[in-house]
Amino acid sequence: MKPASVDNMPNSARRIAIDRIVPDVDAGRFCAKGIIYRPVTIGADVVCDGHDELACSLHIRPPNATSWTILPLNSVGNDRWEATFTPDQLGIWEFTVSGRVDYFGTWLRDLVRRKEHGEDLRGEFAEGRRIIERVIQHGPPDITEELTNFKNALQTPDGFGVACDQQLATLIATHADGTGETWLALPRRVRIDRKRAEFGAWYEAFPRSWGSDGKHATLANFTKHLGYIKSMGFDVIYLPPIHPIGNTFRKGKNNTVTAAPEDVGSPWGIGSADGGHGDLHPELGTLADFKNLRHTAAVHQMELALDLALQCSPDHPWVTEHPEWFHHRADGTIRYAENPPKKYQDIYPLNFETTAWRELWEAVRAIIEIWITRGVRIFRVDNPHTKPFDFWEWLLADVQKTHPDVLFLAEAFTRPKTMYRLAKLGFSQSYTYFTWRTEKKELEDYLNEITTPPVSDFFRPNFFTNTPDILHETLQRGGQAMFLVRLGLAALSTGNWGIYGPAMELQEATPREPGSEEYLDSEKYELKQWNLEATDTLAPFIARLNHIRNSEAALRINTPAVSEAIDEDSLLAWSRYDPSSGNHVLVVVNLEPHKTRTGRITLRADNFGIKVPTSFSVTNLLTGKERVAAFDNFSVTCTQADPVVALRLTPISEFTKDNAHA
Repeated sequence: MKPASVDNMPNSARRIAIDRIVPDVDAGRFCAKGIIYRPVTIGADVVCDGHDELACSLHIRPPNATSWTILPLNSVGNDRWEATFTPDQLGIWEFTVSGRVDYFGTWLRDLVRRKEHGEDLRGEFAEGRRIIERVIQHGPPDITEELTNFKNALQTPDGFGVACDQQLATLIATHADGTGETWLALPRRVRIDRKRAEFGAWYEAFPRSWGSDGKHATLANFTKHLGYIKSMGFDVIYLPPIHPIGNTFRKGKNNTVTAAPEDVGSPWGIGSADGGHGDLHPELGTLADFKNLRHTAAVHQMELALDLALQCSPDHPWVTEHPEWFHHRADGTIRYAENPPKKYQDIYPLNFETTAWRELWEAVRAIIEIWITRGVRIFRVDNPHTKPFDFWEWLLADVQKTHPDVLFLAEAFTRPKTMYRLAKLGFSQSYTYFTWRTEKKELEDYLNEITTPPVSDFFRPNFFTNTPDILHETLQRGGQAMFLVRLGLAALSTGNWGIYGPAMELQEATPREPGSEEYLDSEKYELKQWNLEATDTLAPFIARLNHIRNSEAALRINTPAVSEAIDEDSLLAWSRYDPSSGNHVLVVVNLEPHKTRTGRITLRADNFGIKVPTSFSVTNLLTGKERVAAFDNFSVTCTQADPVVALRLTPISEFTKDNAHA
């Protein structure tokens, strides 16, 4: 390899290198994610040749600001530097890191060493005066007098005490010459969202099924049942599309291609003579009913999430007004949606690569704005992986530029890297593979992957136990015990979770046919009559899970789910720890819940924020029972009736009682 020409070298060699920035998503290409008023820790490796001391800084800039706030980076050992700031605004914050050789700090360090060894310091004091003089030359006039006094005082008998004066160090650090300072080539960014982005319990419901006598319900009917949903502790009510439903190729019961006159169709077949995405299905009522629904939800401390499904029924106004927005076959007909062998003749996908793409994109943006003006602040986006990445990057940024409190959930059950790309583009939360993770090892690996950096820097999982399209075989054959297991797994392992109800709490478990994950008599295609007074409902258990989530600090933030070693293969154990409060929650679930299983857990002290193993006060958060257990002799039992065990573990000074099973 030909060596670089001296002619191409910089005027002076750069002595400092900055590496391993965290959080950092693809070298600054995308934003990391944070939560308002939640401290953000910035870390970097900053190294220099030789043995000089370094002065490193964190520069932060809030949204719409033009100037940077400078904070010192602190050395945490092994050339690692960190600083923490607390964002107090929603939106995109920028940060960068700089480092310089600290000539004054290096001089002072060596001065102290020489004094300890009894060396003559006169030459060192002269060097110190020269360092101060350089700062005077480059600094503002108002520090000249004070620094000159310090410089002259170095020649007095108390020169060493003057050198160690903290005020001198502060002045030097504040006004040091930054000519040789090294900066990151590209600032990094953190998108700061509101709390609901990282913590919430979601309830999916079709309002049209919440009537009486099997009749089509209105939003007003549904509003009367919000107390029932709140009683289970949910924070977000997710509504499938509430827009007019097309008649052409309307689906019948169980997704048949021929509809009977009384069939209500799929809400995802959006658009009719009554309007499109900005309109309300007439049978659901009026916009005044929607306003009242939203208001009543807010009274119950819940908020609405609205489905954003970018597709059209053949009857949608856009089909005649903007045929150029759709895919056309060679014969000129519009292509309907397909996912072979599935056919969706009731849906026309939008063509985001149309030559009129700007108009289409702006039309979608306008729809979102319509519902924002009606009070919607959360959108669940249907199949975002079937639309261009550039579209989402533009749309999400444009919406959040003016509405930084708006959140988007990506419903993308697709390839992992595509799911991650969508999260990087700006989706606030994401559906996951949780439904299909059923074995111990794959659950451990998956929880570790998505709840720890680097993935957790940009990806916020939302664990849904079921959806109208997904009834996993474990629920089909697992009985009530498996329902409890899946609910416990979803609710206690991540910040966001959800269910499709009332199917979940009423334990609907019959597939359309063997091998299918679709429900028999799916609510997607017909009205349901739910018995909310059923005696075998899991509503009390769900309510308890949500109460625990809200009560335990370790579960209220997106702390990692750390696997714990347990000597029973069918038991999965993990813990979540909040260092600020010391709250520690241990969860154990029986993945084979039809048999009683007991396992001994080898607890790791570092998961508890302690260095020395001790005994614990153990509170069973599901039953309220309490006991004391030894750190090195700790076992948990899961029965068929109680296949989920959630324990609060509190270190105590003395072990006073014999260990007993939870």
